[in-house]
Amino acid sequence: MADILHRVGMRTPAPEKVYEALTTVDGLAGWWTDDTKGNADVGGVLQFRFPPVGGFDMEVLEAKPGEKVSWRVVDGPEEWIGTTIDWQLRQDGDWTIVLFQHRGWAEPVEFMHHCSTKWASYLLSLKSLVETGDGAPAPRDVQISDWH
Repeated sequence: MADILHRVGMRTPAPEKVYEALTTVDGLAGWWTDDTKGNADVGGVLQFRFPPVGGFDMEVLEAKPGEKVSWRVVDGPEEWIGTTIDWQLRQDGDWTIVLFQHRGWAEPVEFMHHCSTKWASYLLSLKSLVETGDGAPAPRDVQISDWH
């Protein structure tokens, strides 16, 4: 198994602002993709679409306010199905530290390398949303290849 791991600090004295961006449809649409729908409650399914390349459906496994959010991929590219995405939040002074994990890849294929770079760009979009109120979700995200 292989994992994608990232750490990013967001200048905000309250992790609740980051938590809200990870646990509401409007918050998620503000940094990941404009085309976000679904139920963000534990047990619900969120649908993220990235025209023209496709999308992902995530079952919400856990949501602890200000601490942790976990999803399981239930539909999308074959390499993603069954993987889990975890966001751990902790406060460090004026910073909220986000430890991101996309765990359970069967092997580190080229698509995983692409996704790692895209996750990094979207984490910076999340940081921008939290700090300035303006993220860069798809389709306004950084394009890194024809996979988008």
